Amino acid sequence: MISSPDLVSAIVAQQGKAIHLGEIMLERGFVSKEDLGAALEEVSRIPYLDCTTITPEKDALKLVTQAIADRLCVLPVRTEQKRLVVAMAAPQNLAMLDELRFKTGMEISPRLSFRRDLQLAIRKHYADGGELGSAAAGNASNKMKFEEIEFFSTSSRQANQEAIQEVHADLRQKKTPAVRLVSEAIQVAMVKRASDIHIEPRTADTVVRMRVDGVLHDYQLVPRTLQNSLISRIKILSDMDISERRAPQDGRFMVSIGNRQVDLRVSTLPTQYGEKVVIRLLDTSAPLTSYAELGMPADVCEGMNELLAAPQGMILVTGPTGSGKSTTLYSSLNKLRKDSVNIVTVEDPVEYVLPGINQVHVNTKAGLTFVSCLRSILRQDPNIIMVGEIRDKETAEIVMKASQTGHVVLSTLHTNDSISAVIRLLDLGIPGYLISASVSGILAQRLIRMLCPCHTYQPATAAFKTRMAQLGVSNVPARMAVANGCDQCNQTGYSGRVGIYELLRIDDSIRPIIRANGGIDQIRGTARINGMRLMQEDALEKVLNGVTTLEEVLRVVPMENAIHLECLQCKTRILPSFNYCPTCGAKCIVEPAPNRPRNRELVPEGIL
Repeated sequence: MISSPDLVSAIVAQQGKAIHLGEIMLERGFVSKEDLGAALEEVSRIPYLDCTTITPEKDALKLVTQAIADRLCVLPVRTEQKRLVVAMAAPQNLAMLDELRFKTGMEISPRLSFRRDLQLAIRKHYADGGELGSAAAGNASNKMKFEEIEFFSTSSRQANQEAIQEVHADLRQKKTPAVRLVSEAIQVAMVKRASDIHIEPRTADTVVRMRVDGVLHDYQLVPRTLQNSLISRIKILSDMDISERRAPQDGRFMVSIGNRQVDLRVSTLPTQYGEKVVIRLLDTSAPLTSYAELGMPADVCEGMNELLAAPQGMILVTGPTGSGKSTTLYSSLNKLRKDSVNIVTVEDPVEYVLPGINQVHVNTKAGLTFVSCLRSILRQDPNIIMVGEIRDKETAEIVMKASQTGHVVLSTLHTNDSISAVIRLLDLGIPGYLISASVSGILAQRLIRMLCPCHTYQPATAAFKTRMAQLGVSNVPARMAVANGCDQCNQTGYSGRVGIYELLRIDDSIRPIIRANGGIDQIRGTARINGMRLMQEDALEKVLNGVTTLEEVLRVVPMENAIHLECLQCKTRILPSFNYCPTCGAKCIVEPAPNRPRNRELVPEGIL
């Protein structure tokens, strides 16, 4: 249909331009639209749709805002049961398809169309101008009435109370787009179980993103003209200084929707295009979650309960930011609180409010630091002390001495696993004898996404079997769970998160190693002999039980440094499933771990 010279001239014209070769040939009349569409349909196996000859359904147009349609160059055409048919200039762009799934809550059925036809169709069919944000929330936001949201200030200042009342009036009158955007974004975040809302200014617009189950998704684009008013409204709700745009600020407020109340922590950060805002959503019911509901295995639950029942000692919870450490600490405090004990916490900031507990908010500007608070708390006759985070040597020394003087101390550290917490304390300058005498247990944890009930099973692939064998799983199952996707999980295939844990108990066999400033491998080897299960094993067990997928585990959990053991004879790293060391040939005794007959514990012969 096209001659060689015409093809060469089209290729030359394409150089340095962000345009498809077919579109250039179409513009120059080298080929007809029908012939080009048929050829592209044959190559891509995606049906071609001429946008100039169709009339999209109004309900379909409401699912995607004009701003998103312009940015992605897409046109929603119609709905087919739980699928949305969308004409796209780039139907094979997986990132666009994922964004549309998240925004609409529906599975996307793409159709191929040309960019120029799409742009004309978008202008034509969105000519009535849908209100900003009218469809950005998708199906999820339509389940709620936006008037039902109620804002509460955590400040006692009269000016802030009046500002909250003004926001409620604007919300009822629906005259201020910024207030409506804030309320809709919060409600959608609550419906989708988001942990954070990100408002990020960019060159031409502002993007609103949400972190759902630990993964960020684009939610909405806000025009540049509304950026300042949107951020100012959030700062007013949070009792911040709206005139200060050059320095970071922190604030908070609360919202109530029906029977659900959520605490929102707000942080602003100046960037080159304006202030970036992050809102963290804290569900007030989180501290009441039990260990079993968090996904903690039975042996770890039993170990934690024994540590909490001790009259004194220090329990550390470790993991990266967003791994659920605070929830675990508050669940522990909820177990410990009763009328006969005095519980005091030092936090920056206080994340959850628990009745019957004395919670102190750190205020560095007023001289109220972790160290100064702890010194005062020790004179308040406490039974249990919770410190939000150990950040320096002085804090660590005070809490460890407190645990030696008859107090139960709970705190957190940012380390990769439980054993690394000992090394971190040694690096802070804490003597080994003080660590061994003070710390009674270290719990390391991560959060991984759980499969949605819509997941399916299929025969295990060769790659799955090989990877599981590499990770030390001896009995690889014949089938594996696969993420599917539905309306309930926003087509992601995952819904909710569960914890994976490892508990290192500091007993008489490990204390001498810590006192001698022993290394990670020596502590790990001894702990494994004592029956400690690594978090990697807990994660793989959840894969075998169909709770999550291997891909999700590999995304979250560091596997390479923890799936091996060390032969105590020749120091060679070996897999847990080995019966003999491949280097020196030393025989290993393989015994089932307590209460877990499927787990394999590697013990070099003669070590017992």
